[in-house]
Amino acid sequence: MADPGVSVAPYWELTFDADGDVDGPQQDRLLAALPATGVRDLIVFAHGWNNDRSTATRLYSGFFAPIPRLAPAARIGYVGLVWPSMLFCDEPIPDFPHPAATGCGPGPALDQDTRRALLAAFPGRAAVVERLARMLERHPRDEAGLEEFGRLVRLLVEVEPSGAAGRFAADTADTADAAPDGLPGMFTRPTAAVCGEFAEARAQLEAPVGQEAFSLPNPWEGAKELLRQATYYAMKRRAGTVGERGLGPAVGRLADAAPGLRVHLVGHSFGGRLVSFALRGLPARVRAVKSVTLLQGAFSHYAFAARLPDDPSAGGVLQGQERRIDGPLVCCCSRFDTALGTFYPLASRLADDDRSLLGPGIGALLGARWGAMGHDGVQAVPGTRTCTLADALGSPLPTSGCVNVDASAVVRLGGLPSGAHSDIVHPELARVVLAAGRIR
Repeated sequence: MADPGVSVAPYWELTFDADGDVDGPQQDRLLAALPATGVRDLIVFAHGWNNDRSTATRLYSGFFAPIPRLAPAARIGYVGLVWPSMLFCDEPIPDFPHPAATGCGPGPALDQDTRRALLAAFPGRAAVVERLARMLERHPRDEAGLEEFGRLVRLLVEVEPSGAAGRFAADTADTADAAPDGLPGMFTRPTAAVCGEFAEARAQLEAPVGQEAFSLPNPWEGAKELLRQATYYAMKRRAGTVGERGLGPAVGRLADAAPGLRVHLVGHSFGGRLVSFALRGLPARVRAVKSVTLLQGAFSHYAFAARLPDDPSAGGVLQGQERRIDGPLVCCCSRFDTALGTFYPLASRLADDDRSLLGPGIGALLGARWGAMGHDGVQAVPGTRTCTLADALGSPLPTSGCVNVDASAVVRLGGLPSGAHSDIVHPELARVVLAAGRIR
């Protein structure tokens, strides 16, 4: 099935809701059509944050475009996943129209497009979104105003969901990266202090190279960052849900419909978390997943670890799941990813961690314990190989286990606050996907 808005064929779309339920008619069309196409290798791509359907489709079209030229003899099919994630319009994406072109841009207030995205991502919370927007515009001067802002943020993203949904936000089996109640420190500490730290971190990133930011920013300058990171926490939980409850079983149905099909999972940002959690949802008998490629994965670099370096009694929530792949788990990372190098570990750290966040070592200070896959790759998994992008493309990748690929040579462009987090549409990264899956 070809989509006129996508550069490759055959292409299908699969849409999931926040609970992981798949669009039935879309899935039925894919299952019915796939066996007759002769497709041997099916590349399944999951977008991350900052994507509505149209942006996701453009991402897939751009990323897939060079693949037919790179592997002309291969019989490849393509699936683009659509799941309800969040779009903040002030985050520039390389090769996409600048936010100013659509009437939104940087600043402490919420533009109309971001308000609409919040309403779509969190239905039934219109009054909460409006109150948050008004507070970001007016900046109430007393500390009570910031605490009310924090309360509204927690209400918006439902930080303590009912049922088992909360477990999909965990990165470790013992919740070692959370506060005692299982929540990140940004939800448990005084809002004024959290917003102040976000404001300080951003000021440090905005300071000229080689200089430190000495002024103390207004905590309200960090309030929008708190809202952004809180929505990412909700998307993190949602990505795990969609992966395990939705994509994993769907891959099992694909394997049944087309015996011999080779499936290659690709995920950007929280889409990397989604495809990784899909491994937990695979039926036990299924060995169809031949590779997993994570592009700037927005989840803990210890997620696959059997033991945490600072707590041997705890392990990653996905420990051992790389063995569900009949091939390698390839993690592309970049030091230019500000979203994962600074803000992700800052939002993930313990509530009682009193180490300073200022100074040029902020990334190193927080990254070792609270780092993300897309910043420094898979950690604490024995046998993990680390290489440059050139090395990954110049020699065969391992046939199993974890491989970290430093993609900083191409993943390097983008402004604050996310840096190069979304700079992933490069032929070199498409070649990594082909190499991981041995698609020729």
